[in-house]
Amino acid sequence: MRRFVPILATAAALLLGASAAQAQFVNFGSGEQVIIDPATNQPMRTMARTDGGPRPGTGVSAIPRETVSFSGRYSPGTIVINTQERRLYLVQTGGTAIRYGVGVGRPGFSWGGNQSITRKAEWPDWRPPAAMLRRRPDLPRFMAGGPENPLGARALYLGSSLYRIHGSNEPHTIGTAVSSGCFRLTNDDVTDLYNRVRVGTRVVVLR
Repeated sequence: MRRFVPILATAAALLLGASAAQAQFVNFGSGEQVIIDPATNQPMRTMARTDGGPRPGTGVSAIPRETVSFSGRYSPGTIVINTQERRLYLVQTGGTAIRYGVGVGRPGFSWGGNQSITRKAEWPDWRPPAAMLRRRPDLPRFMAGGPENPLGARALYLGSSLYRIHGSNEPHTIGTAVSSGCFRLTNDDVTDLYNRVRVGTRVVVLR
């Protein structure tokens, strides 16, 4: 029992030291790292894979978030999503952008155009739209926000559409085309993006 005391003390120290802008990792001694949301102190746990592959582990995407060179006609602060690359760019000053790995719509569900962020939500509830329920009648009609919710830790709602940029409890799907038209990031990445943008931000989706 005594050997768990240092582990618990370390976890508590990390929780108390978490800043509002950056998620923290806590290792509980079982080999599993859990991301702690600094805004709510909730764990951003990932769900076990259902495709026979390995567990997601830390919940961090294999596609690293990084600042890259970026050229184009977009003003700083614009979000540009390239569905072919499966990357999301947050345009910065000086010809750069922050690039995130993103999951996109599967064949038949991809789309392009211009939208704006009309709402931001932390740990959003999920209500599958009617069209999705017709395709998947097994889905719940409502799921409260939390670590097991498929919308993840944050959601950015796009115009009056049903689409969102949101987190995910399945980080192994980042960089793939599996969604019904929404754009998914890891919980860590969507929290970073959420803290950098505001309601009214322009979103450009390239096909």
